[in-house]
Amino acid sequence: MQRTANAFLMGASAILVGACVTLAPGANIQMPRNENGLVDGACAQNQFRNQAVGLAGNVALVTEGFVSIPVAGIAYHCP
Repeated sequence: MQRTANAFLMGASAILVGACVTLAPGANIQMPRNENGLVDGACAQNQFRNQAVGLAGNVALVTEGFVSIPVAGIAYHCP
């Protein structure tokens, strides 16, 4: 029974992740940097979310930095 439940969850997860589409090659999110090349950690999360929404995304994957201080990422649109 447990194997069946795990297989179902894995299949459902694959379908949901596969349903997400990258908006466009230009859907890359880049945080602005100051003159020293650093990202403002106090505003990074909000700016990251705002850029994702501005690109018509409802999911954003952080590709550089940390979840608490994102530096770059990709915006996706999932159903």
